[in-house]
Amino acid sequence: MIVIGGGIAGLTAAALLAQDGIAVTLLEAHHQAGGCAGTFRRGPWIFDVGATQVAGLEPGGSHARILQHLGLALPKASLLDPGCVVDLGDGSPPISLWHDPKRWAEERVRQFPGSERFWQLCELLHTSNWAFAGRDPVVTPRSWWDLSTLLAALRPETLASGLFTTFSIANLLQLCGCQNDKRLRRFLDLQLKLYSQEPADRTAALYGATVLQMAQAPLGLWHLQGSMQVLSEQLSQAIETAGGEIRLRHRVQAMHPSARGWTVTTTGTGAGAQAQEWHASDVICSLPPQCLVDLLPSDEIPHRYRQRLTTLPEPSGALVLYGVVQRKALPIDCPGHLQRGTEHPGSLFVSISRDGDGRAPLGQATVIASVFTPTADWCELEEPVYQGRKIERLKTMKHELNAWLGLSEDDWIHTELATPRGFAGWTGRPRGMVGGLGQHPSRFGPFGLAGRTPLPGLWLCGDSLYPGEGTAGVTLSALNACRQLMEHRGLQLSFNR
Repeated sequence: MIVIGGGIAGLTAAALLAQDGIAVTLLEAHHQAGGCAGTFRRGPWIFDVGATQVAGLEPGGSHARILQHLGLALPKASLLDPGCVVDLGDGSPPISLWHDPKRWAEERVRQFPGSERFWQLCELLHTSNWAFAGRDPVVTPRSWWDLSTLLAALRPETLASGLFTTFSIANLLQLCGCQNDKRLRRFLDLQLKLYSQEPADRTAALYGATVLQMAQAPLGLWHLQGSMQVLSEQLSQAIETAGGEIRLRHRVQAMHPSARGWTVTTTGTGAGAQAQEWHASDVICSLPPQCLVDLLPSDEIPHRYRQRLTTLPEPSGALVLYGVVQRKALPIDCPGHLQRGTEHPGSLFVSISRDGDGRAPLGQATVIASVFTPTADWCELEEPVYQGRKIERLKTMKHELNAWLGLSEDDWIHTELATPRGFAGWTGRPRGMVGGLGQHPSRFGPFGLAGRTPLPGLWLCGDSLYPGEGTAGVTLSALNACRQLMEHRGLQLSFNR
């Protein structure tokens, strides 16, 4: 088997297959694995490229299950409590997402009086969804076997929650009489945009109900010791220990069906690199599905599938400020993750390292601040205009952080700005997109993009597949792809629920 892409989804898929004794080769264009959950260094500092927090390390969580199956220990991590502090930017008290459900319920009552019916409905939907997902169904069935896993996971409460399949979170607000609470709506828009790429009126209710409770027990959000790279290093170790291969600096240029299954053509990214062909019975592709149009021969893609791929909505890009400050300059008891709603430059999501977590020398803190932006114009700008806009955006974001966190120019030791153009170069994602498909009701669950493609032996996983973004989500998509692939070959993945 060949796995394309060395992000968390691709690494997980390759590790699961290798663990089952399958001859698997993972092809990754970059000089390191990790993808959007990778890291880079600047002198003594380590910065997480994209993802900065992890879900799924709790007992029964997706990472915990996979690592246990692979015989690996959980990475060292500290629970985020609060998981995030959200400042609406309107002068009202910030909202803390506490880990203790009782404390979070008290926070909700204080911050959003009269909204408890909405939160109770979300909790009911989340509880039903979580139990359903824990039975590992293929939620976008494209075969009888896929459908059988879906039917086997259904329970009466699942059928009840299924009545909300076409609802958005904004529909739930209206149903519960909370549609006029502007503070609640602004809070939901800010949080949901982070995890679903969509605001409340465009986020599927069944998806939003769960992501709104990811910070609370028995789930939780975690800060990894060292860096986000720890996860990819563990999975890479599992692949190689089980006899799999990881080929870095191998960028996939094309793939096509062949007598032996699939032929994948790569070019190396180093000096003097040559084209190389790889052969496999099956291919799991963890790249954004938009890439398939350029990688596959046009006459090999069924017309309706090509039409769907070419009409997928454009995900957002991001501007990311990577900085270092004196820790003493930060507010006392400064949370590790914060979000602030602003008109300009937009909603900021900020991650701050902890003393001793390996990202900065003692007494210093890395600060990663990101804001969503459209992708296409950044990748098409002429160089002088591009550099001028980068400087202007960096100043704007830094000014907002200074005002918000009480920092001064003298407190900053280092700053730089990454744009969609830079992200495209780092990850290879088209136009520097930072996430998968927005979790709109029309694209979530059974209406989403399937891991089983119309081309025999080609499978998809990653943040555009169910259940969506985040390292925990793409891990589940990889598990599903491996189970489908093995079943198609008349085998069974040796993964226990």
